[in-house]
Order: sequence, then structure tokens, then C-alpha cells
Amino acid sequence: MIYESAAEWRSAPRKRVLLFGMSGLGKTHVSNMLRARGDWFHYSVDYRIGTRYMGELIADNFKREAMKVPLLRELLLTDSVFIASNITFDNLAPLSTYLGKPGAAEKGGLSFAEYMRRQEQHRAAEISALLDTPRFIERAEELYGYGNFVCDSGGSVCEVVDPENPEDEVLTTLARNLLLVWIEGSEAHTADLVARFDRAPKPMYYQPDFLHAAWAAYLDETGLTEPEVDPDAFVRWTYARALAHRQPRYAAMARNWGVKVAAQDVARVTSPADFVELVARALEAR
Repeated sequence: MIYESAAEWRSAPRKRVLLFGMSGLGKTHVSNMLRARGDWFHYSVDYRIGTRYMGELIADNFKREAMKVPLLRELLLTDSVFIASNITFDNLAPLSTYLGKPGAAEKGGLSFAEYMRRQEQHRAAEISALLDTPRFIERAEELYGYGNFVCDSGGSVCEVVDPENPEDEVLTTLARNLLLVWIEGSEAHTADLVARFDRAPKPMYYQPDFLHAAWAAYLDETGLTEPEVDPDAFVRWTYARALAHRQPRYAAMARNWGVKVAAQDVARVTSPADFVELVARALEAR
């Protein structure tokens, strides 16, 4: 780790961290606070994925749907309208919409083959966006004068790395440049996330082996065929299993590559100084 002790972290003139953990536990909230209230550069991995690496795919998908509407088709063919994604740090809906959900086409579902193709696109994009982090650390300081840097990683970071492999390319690159900090949720947080997801299920990225197994198990359990699957029902069924699948991977990342902080403690952070102390305590407890 680039900071071996709490004292080294507290005294470091340049503080660089990567936040990881389940979506909804405060990564983006803390990153926004650090950017707004302190001398911190905020690098969003999901934003980078949705703009640099998948922006064209997302826009083409919008255009594909627009071409089905006669009026829009004519305007697009004559370059009379411009269609683009308005993705932001706080609104990643265009990326989620592109990833999609497998199941019945009349309910907005994709074929499972197309779904997995888009999942693979996301995997490659996420790895590239993570490996871009050191370059953005340099850019943040050279261009804008930011010495402090927070990388706001996506919830799926644990799906694209092997935390038990000491030579994992992504993790070794990140650990050389930042302190990896896991925001660990409790069982109550997990239950709340499941309930929130049930109200508004959204597409997510998962490892291929996990998805193939989940899809086969869902079809077997329900007796449905691919065109009969309700896309929302499948992703709801999958979500709690996905959280259980991710938890030990997050834990291994923290154990082998960084530190962990509790989500309830993160919720009490209201200033950059609070955040610095929270991470210092995590280093002391390691």
C-alpha cells in the first residue's frame, strides 16, 4: 500500500484513494463532497466508461431506436437532429439502459446472447477505465493543480479483478498509485439495497460465469423459455445472489490490497477532514 500507517497518511501532501464497494453505500456521495469542499479531483470510473469507452455504443443504440420512428428517421438521415447521451457523475442511466436485461422483447428485453455481448463490452471498458487512473492522477496535478485524488469506482470493480492474485494487472496498477478503501455494508444495508433494487431494478455488470449459471438456474426454476422471461423479474431474482457473490471478493480486495471502513461511519463524514480521519483509523486497525 502507498500509505503504510495512519501517520504516513495524515502527513502525506498528496492523498490518493480509490473507493469501492456495493452501489448505494456512499462512494459517489463522499467523492462529490471531497470535490466540492476540498482540494480533491474526482475521477468517476463509471462516467469514464460511459463517455470514453462506451459513449459511441450508447449513442448508436439511441439512434437505432430513433430510426424506427419515421419522423426521426428522416431527420437523422438528413443530419437535422443530433442524438447524444447526457451522462453525468450522478446520472448513469444511459449506460445502464444500454447494458439492458435479458428476456422478452415486448417487455424491453434483449436476447441472452446480445445481453452477454454488451456485458463483455462493459468488462473491457471497465478494465480500461481503471487502468486510466494513473494517467488521470498525473493530469489532475499537472493541468489543474490537484494533489488529492479520489477514484469513485463502480460496484462491479470486484468482477473484473482477481483479488487473490498478487500479480493482477488492474490491482497492482491501482495499488501502486492509490490506497484502496472498501466501504463495507452491514446486513441491514444489504436488505435495504435489495428492497431499493426491487422497486427499481436496473441493469448491472456481472462475471460471465455467474450470469450463465444464474440464467440457467432461473430458466430451470421457472420453467420459462428465453422469450418468455420477464427482464425485470430476472434481474430482481439475480440481484441478492449477486450481492452475496460480490461480498467475499470485496473482502479479499480489502484484505490483500487495502483497508476497509464501515458504511455507517462513512454516512457520518461531512468534511474532507472527517474523511482523512476515517481512513487513518482504518489504517490503524489494519
